[in-house]
Amino acid sequence: MITVPVELGARRYEVLVGDGARTLLAEVVSAQLPGARRAAVVTEARLAGLDWFAGVDPGLPFAVHTLPGGEEHKTLGAVEALCRSFARDGLARTDVVVAVGGGVVTDTAGFAAAAYHRGTGYVNVPTTLLGQVDAAIGGKTGVDLPEGKNLVGAFWQPRAVLCDTATLATLDEREWACGRGEVAKYVFLDRPDLLDLPLDEQVARCAAIKAAVVAADEREGDRRMLLNYGHTLAHALEGAALARGGDLRHGEAVGIGLVYAALLARYLGRVDDERVALHRRVVAGLGLPVELPVASDPDELLGFMARDKKARHDLTFVLDGPAGLEVVRDVGAGAVLATLAEMAKCE
Repeated sequence: MITVPVELGARRYEVLVGDGARTLLAEVVSAQLPGARRAAVVTEARLAGLDWFAGVDPGLPFAVHTLPGGEEHKTLGAVEALCRSFARDGLARTDVVVAVGGGVVTDTAGFAAAAYHRGTGYVNVPTTLLGQVDAAIGGKTGVDLPEGKNLVGAFWQPRAVLCDTATLATLDEREWACGRGEVAKYVFLDRPDLLDLPLDEQVARCAAIKAAVVAADEREGDRRMLLNYGHTLAHALEGAALARGGDLRHGEAVGIGLVYAALLARYLGRVDDERVALHRRVVAGLGLPVELPVASDPDELLGFMARDKKARHDLTFVLDGPAGLEVVRDVGAGAVLATLAEMAKCE
């Protein structure tokens, strides 16, 4: 088992990575939440029916609370439904919420835990590659609005994160690709050799990179924003897809967003053609799309990007450059639209 600490002083916790990590849940809950007498396990109905789910035991009396699958269900309504079911079960502030699933589950259940009794402890058991390398770590919880991704939420750190890599065997190819979008981000952020590592080490290295950034900048100043590389366009694409009932996964959108960010950086004179080509090779090599979805509306995407949580009444991007990744503010709308047009011509 690989242990990755998230150093946040009194709120320090550990990310445990390896085959069978979920079976450590009872031990972790007992150590981290000794006052808990009851647990609420939040998951998707389809996961609760899988054989490995029987290994999810918080060591306390618990009820299973299910969420519908899919980003479209990551809503304030889902948070209300969870909190009401917690209340009906008599969950106390000193008890524990256990989130078992992908990023939609950990984001939504984590926000419900943050809001319920103004803060109830929770443990994440991410079951997707996306969740294990990114979404379940760092305490950013939240849900979507029709106006954009993750616009409502809270910083609420888990008491532990158990990344059981055995659960990844249940993923279909598209779910793997979804996680690879975040892995690609870490390649450009800090680890060009990441893709050469065994799976457990890949997950642990990604977790360690994120843990170091979170420890230095918990509430998303400029440094933590670097973790959103490729996400400004990605969140816009997801918002547009949700508005139309389209089917675009987060990691797929991030792949497109990484290529777009490289093109925008080149437009602004920050990188050269070779660096753009490297982004295309890495993203395409992981089986992710490198082109805009058909019939993307540039003005609509610009509107979503202007509402991105990094923005301060401007257009803000994380962009590559001579010094590596940096937060770049006040990017002109003309540059953003011109780069979208350039990317559309590459289709």
